[in-house]
Amino acid sequence: MTAGDDYRGKAVEFRAKAPVESDLKRKAEFENLARAYLRLAEQAERNSQLDIAYETPAAKDEDSKIAHDFLTQES
Repeated sequence: MTAGDDYRGKAVEFRAKAPVESDLKRKAEFENLARAYLRLAEQAERNSQLDIAYETPAAKDEDSKIAHDFLTQES
């Protein structure tokens, strides 16, 4: 089960609660939550198709000197 599937499941839960809710504000909130979870599902699907790789940038010479000085200083 993907993250998108989980979000769709939550959307179904909220959509099912809306019609039986007598309080109009709560009913509207359930409907809003259902739409929000569907948007999350769509975003999760898009994210799952991305191939992201993070590479730590190479240290600058100045950064290396600062780190070396810090690590070799006497306490």
